[in-house]
Amino acid sequence: MFKTATTHKRSAETRARILQTALDTFRRVGLDAATMRQISKDAGVALGAAYYYFPSKEAIVQAFYEGVQEEHRQRVEVALAAGGLDLEARLRAALHSKLDILEGDRKFLGALFRYTGEPGHPLSVLSDDARPVREQSIAVFASAVGDEKLPDDIRAFLPTTLWALHMAILLYFIYDTSANQQRTRKLVDGAIALVVRALALAKFPFLKLIRGSLFSLLRDAGLFPNAPSAPSPAAPSSPQEE
Repeated sequence: MFKTATTHKRSAETRARILQTALDTFRRVGLDAATMRQISKDAGVALGAAYYYFPSKEAIVQAFYEGVQEEHRQRVEVALAAGGLDLEARLRAALHSKLDILEGDRKFLGALFRYTGEPGHPLSVLSDDARPVREQSIAVFASAVGDEKLPDDIRAFLPTTLWALHMAILLYFIYDTSANQQRTRKLVDGAIALVVRALALAKFPFLKLIRGSLFSLLRDAGLFPNAPSAPSPAAPSSPQEE
């Protein structure tokens, strides 16, 4: 038993060393110029061992995505644990913590974002390979929304909308040359303030039909498959909207 535990620990340490070495190499020379042979040499392992843990550079990048997402989940969880935060503060915490994690990887992110326009590429954030991480990220934003009093249709739609907003902000973040990317930070605060104000307006019952039509349109376009159907004019308002 002890031998097995020791073996597992060493295996995890080797994997972590290869991953960190690979990420350092990507940051130094770029994703395209880096090779598995160089990564294995710098990590002090055999090439076969490197391929055992990571069959490709794409697998390493997926591990990077997973690591970032797990750290984001933990940071948001800590921020929300204290309680007492209103919706705007919770959403700011979720978005700013993601920028905190990635502030040293803006150049690397720029190299990865070019694959976004290729949905079939394994490194695209819209690919099937990235679906688990994408869903985990959406779940983090759902946790930031928490038990906020919202109509059911908005509650179902909001986490995905926030995820899309955060992807747009990350793109701006990559190009932001202001000191410490303060423009991006201000953009986050302003965008979240607008979202919260828009949510307050969207709760009004007279907008329910418009919301339903919008969600149906997004569902039919495949952008929001689980969107609720548009309610009939006679449909009563939910308690949240009264």
